[in-house]
Amino acid sequence: METEATYLANLLKTCIDNKGHLAGKLIHAHILRSRLSADTFLSNRLIEFYAKCNAIDASRRLFDQMPKRDIYTWNAILGAYCKASKLEDAHVLFAEMPERNIVSWNTLISALARNGFERKALGVYHRMRWEGFMPTHFTLASVFSACGALIDVDCGRRCHGISTKIGLDSNMYVGNALLGMYAKCRCIEDAIQAFGDVPEPNEVSFTAMMGALADSDQVDEAFRLFRLMLRNRIHVDSVSLSSVLGVCSREGCGEFGLHDSNDVLPSNAHGQQVHCLTIKLGFETDIHLSNSLLDMYTKNGNMDSAEMIFVNMPIVSNVSWNVMIAGCGLKYQSNKAIEYLQRMQHHGFEPDEVTCVNMLVACIRSGDIEAGRQMFDGMLSPSLSSWNTILSGYSRNENHKEAVKLFREMQFQSVQPDRTTLAIILSSLAGMMLMESGRQVHAVSQKASFHTDIYLASGLIGMYSKCGKIETAKRIFDRIAELDIVGWNSMMAGLSLNSLDKEAFTYFKQMREKGMFPSQFSYATILSCCAKLSSLSQGRQVHSQMVREGYMNDAYVGSALIDMYSKCGDVDAARCFFDMMLGKNTVTWNEMIHGYAQNGRGDEAVLLYEDMIGSGEKPDGITFVAVLTACSHSGLVETGIKIFNSMRQEHGVEPSVDHYTCIIDSLGRAGRLHEAEVLIDMMPCKDDTIIWEVLLSSCRVHADVSLARRAAEELLLLDPQNSAPYVLLANIYSSLGRWDDAKAVRQLMSEKQVVKDPGYSWIEHKNGMLAFVVDDDSRMVNDEAVVVND
Repeated sequence: METEATYLANLLKTCIDNKGHLAGKLIHAHILRSRLSADTFLSNRLIEFYAKCNAIDASRRLFDQMPKRDIYTWNAILGAYCKASKLEDAHVLFAEMPERNIVSWNTLISALARNGFERKALGVYHRMRWEGFMPTHFTLASVFSACGALIDVDCGRRCHGISTKIGLDSNMYVGNALLGMYAKCRCIEDAIQAFGDVPEPNEVSFTAMMGALADSDQVDEAFRLFRLMLRNRIHVDSVSLSSVLGVCSREGCGEFGLHDSNDVLPSNAHGQQVHCLTIKLGFETDIHLSNSLLDMYTKNGNMDSAEMIFVNMPIVSNVSWNVMIAGCGLKYQSNKAIEYLQRMQHHGFEPDEVTCVNMLVACIRSGDIEAGRQMFDGMLSPSLSSWNTILSGYSRNENHKEAVKLFREMQFQSVQPDRTTLAIILSSLAGMMLMESGRQVHAVSQKASFHTDIYLASGLIGMYSKCGKIETAKRIFDRIAELDIVGWNSMMAGLSLNSLDKEAFTYFKQMREKGMFPSQFSYATILSCCAKLSSLSQGRQVHSQMVREGYMNDAYVGSALIDMYSKCGDVDAARCFFDMMLGKNTVTWNEMIHGYAQNGRGDEAVLLYEDMIGSGEKPDGITFVAVLTACSHSGLVETGIKIFNSMRQEHGVEPSVDHYTCIIDSLGRAGRLHEAEVLIDMMPCKDDTIIWEVLLSSCRVHADVSLARRAAEELLLLDPQNSAPYVLLANIYSSLGRWDDAKAVRQLMSEKQVVKDPGYSWIEHKNGMLAFVVDDDSRMVNDEAVVVND
């Protein structure tokens, strides 16, 4: 009898391993006929078998019918419930167990951690420890996984200590789980230490460590680790390749190859090398890896290669379609994204939430906010991510009114905002200068316990700074427990925005002293402070720091550096740097042209504009403002008119009020006031104070009283409190000896209580900057030392 039971148990084990449902049921029938159903060992195996075949009800019936149960019986049915994700039933059963062993605890903890109930998993673990059970490597692996998901590094460190105390820290399973926990908690130094402590790292160890390095922007180290993995002949599986493809997708990976040569390759080359390796290892049909390849190519902007892989994939999934749609969004191709969506539906795939969000992002990135709104309105139940995307679209397009309106609608629909929602709406409220509404959002963030979040705190700093409440912004900054670079940047930008450039320098110095490395935005902000203070010496020091930290080829920082040198009067240094830049974009060209314009070197500005056109770079509206300003300041009237006329005809740029202002200024400086007046009368946008101020200023130079009176009258209608028309008209009368008329204008100015803003002058010396404020009579009324050197 015992021999037959053992034989049947072994047959059931084979059915369990191979999911032989029919064969297992036949064995069950034989057990019933042989009257062996009372055998506890066989019944336990049957419970395991039915659980493996996802027949949880059959498992439960067997359990209820058993005349005698042991600890293995209870563990078997507990495992069945956990495998079927029936965690409430598992909890109830766990509570009813007459006895438990470490397997019981591990089964429940593992199931909770796997199914997203990490906090409950930790609760069960603490209860297990309280009842005196010692964790095994299985226990700790699940606990570390739960800590990582919750970003609970404190609990993770305590468990790390326990693993060391009981000698499990050298276990491969525990070591990899510990490494994964530190990686998810962004504790890169601890992750590196954990990786070093693994006795023999395997593909799981290397994959987790590469992901951690990439997440902390240490892309070069991640590539070096992959090269080490290959050299050590560690088994490379599809997950490892997918991880390194994720590294290839990140910016900056172009500086590091998968080989040890010193050649600098484009970022796509490393992804192509990994692509070749996937083919060599026979993974080209792996759908997960193919999707990773699509993601890598689309994020590197190589849509042609992505399309080639996509059309040759034997099987595609929703993920594949979603990646291609997202790639179109990255290339600002909303029409192509719509085409992919139509193809997706034609092939029988149903768009999911990710599809809709990617389509929404594609429309918004392409500037087609209306199409994005139609996509959003077509969603039956938009997710929070969808709400955030459309709100971000309105905010970035400076349609702040619509963003605030949509946020109110979101509240009416009882959709709870997250930190991203609140940060977006704070940006829009700041753009509309609605500080009271911003304070209400601040209160909501405190109620939702978001006020300690660094991301949202940075948004609050920006909002209060833009509304002129810099002291409030400072208080929020001072309360941030763990500052990151975004928080520092927000504070420095806020100070600069409120003309507290010296203080912005102080914060920049503090940031460096605390070991924080400046980002592109940090350098752009501080260079702007140098430009506003006309502090060339300080700007040169910042330039030296940029060289040391490798920001010389960054177009964003490079444009700020060109602007700084130009505004400080060293346009030759600006041009020298411009010529050395590798990656120029439209903004870079615009800054250099504008630098020449600011320094009265119009001929060189026009030549540079022509070089820009010849290089294939497409000029935008700002380009034309810069070159037309240069023509105006250098007396190149005909050249300016020719460029102005080419805007719409040759470049498809519609002239705005700024472009008309430049031409009117150019004509006015040349004394061609009648032509300037005719152009103003023909303009589609006459109601702009700057146009009339420019014309009035020219009338003063050329003593055209009649046209000056008209310009002054237009100005006073548009802006009665503007001091410019009074002052300019009075100066015209004074220059012609018409003292009574000049006196009458100044008296009218006094009666209307219009005040002229005082002028400022700066002098740079070895200790910093001296700023002088003067009144109308050019008498010094205040002097303030603005020291920018520490």
